[in-house]
Formats: sequence, C-alpha cells, structure tokens
Amino acid sequence: MTDEQTSLQKQATQFLNDEYFDSAVYTALSDVERNEQRKQLLRTLAESEHAHYRFWKDIAKREAKPVRAPVVRLLIVMRKVAGLMFTMKFLELHERDVVNEYKQWLTRLDDSQRERLTSILKDEEEHEKYFMSQVDEAIVRYIGFVALGLSDAIIEITGVHAGFLGVMGSTLVAGIAGLVVGFAASISMGVAAYLKAKSEVRKSPITSASITSASYLVSVIILAAPYFLTGSMFIAFSVSVTFAILMSVGFTFYVSVVNETNFKREVIENTSLLIGTAIATYFFGDLLGAIFGVRGALG
Repeated sequence: MTDEQTSLQKQATQFLNDEYFDSAVYTALSDVERNEQRKQLLRTLAESEHAHYRFWKDIAKREAKPVRAPVVRLLIVMRKVAGLMFTMKFLELHERDVVNEYKQWLTRLDDSQRERLTSILKDEEEHEKYFMSQVDEAIVRYIGFVALGLSDAIIEITGVHAGFLGVMGSTLVAGIAGLVVGFAASISMGVAAYLKAKSEVRKSPITSASITSASYLVSVIILAAPYFLTGSMFIAFSVSVTFAILMSVGFTFYVSVVNETNFKREVIENTSLLIGTAIATYFFGDLLGAIFGVRGALG
C-alpha cells in the first residue's frame, strides 16, 4: 500500500468513527428524550448518521471503534443542563470541515460511490440543519433575555465595583454598592424585558422579565462575593473580574454554538469591553474621590 493509499485509508477510518459516534450519541439522546417530536427527530438523525457510517465502512473495510460510555453519559448530562439544541450543534461543530473533506473524495470514487457520497453531502449541508431547526426549546427562545441580564450585569456591576474602589478604597463599600445597584438594576432590566416581550410572538412577558432579572441578580451576587471575603482591593477586584470573564466566556461559547457565531471574536470584544469599563470607572471614581475629598472616608 502506497503512502497516499495509507493516508486515504486513515482518513476514511476517521470518517466512519465520527459518523458511528454521532449515530450512537443521537440514539442515546433519543432514548432519554421525553418529547415525542424531538425523539423522532433524534432517531431520524441517528439513522442518517448510521447510513453515513456504513458508506465509510465500505470504503475503509473495517469496523468503527467502540463508543466510550462515559462520553455518551457526559453528552446526556450536557443535554439536560444546556438543552438539546446546544448539544446537537455542539456535536456538529466540526461539520463545516467535514463537508469540505468529503467533497475532496468525490474525484476518488466510482460513479456508484460518488452518488452515495453526494447524497451524504446533501444530508450534512441541508437535511440535518433542517431537522435542528425543528427543535423548539424554551431555553433557546429565551436565551436573548438571559444574555440581556447576564451581559449587562457583568459590564455594569464590574464598573460599579471599580468605581467605588476608586472613590472609597474600601472593598466592603464596593461590595455593598454593587449589591444595591445590582438589585435596583435587576428590577429595571426585568421591566424592560417585560415590555420588550409584549411585542414578540411566542414569548411570555412574565417569563422574560423573570429570566432577565434572575440572571442579572445571580451575576451581581457572584461578582460581589469576593468583596465581602477579603479586605484586599487587589485580590477582591482580581477575583471578581476573573469571575466576570469566566461567566462571559462561558455564556459567549453557549450563544456562539447555538447561533453559529464567531466565538473568538465575541470573547475578545466582550472581554475588552469589560476590562475597559473597569479601568475607566476606577480612574473616574478615583478622580471624584480626590475632587470631593472622600477617598477612604469610609474605608
């Protein structure tokens, strides 16, 4: 066997392993799915992926490696925590590259195999995306309101903490200020979400307001916690900003997968806004403290 043939054999083996893995995961997800419509969609996807596996099995002339049970269980947990849409799209993250690699095989196959691969490409590019679009989950419908509460809280409350540290130089004052401002802002954001949802179809204004307020308030509590655990400005601010960045990165990843947006660009943009806001508000607070002579008065 030549080096080229060995390389093609290795690539075909990777394809059949990937398709077999996806088929096994979709089957496992369908087994635990309670919604009958989603269960049928998952079964259809599993059958589609298994047909793709059989094609590459004929090419590679070997069986797929067994799917590890812990990995499948982890993906089932992901489905329960993050939702079916996120889990499905997470599994399909590599699809764009796979489609391009599949297309390169069209010139290497005979007419019958080429026809089968063309059908597989159609499944990958059209049918599977259509099936995913049929998944209707509340978590996806309301994700915009989670983003509204979470992103606004991360930027605003980090700025409040930094500003009060600049004015007072007291971690306790900064923490209390963050909670007070955050509580008021969570109510304000909830009202804004309520009014916004009234003009949108299939979204409950009360649910939208509750989700926005809750995500805002939870973020506020997490960001404020370090200021009550230490008197060191540097440690409290560093830990709080780290929490803010981690929450921002985690949620940005979730949204980028569901909405198929550029994760790296969004992370860089959000992190830059967060850090820029913190620096600007700290120095503004420091300036106000110096002008009015209150810096450290309550520290």
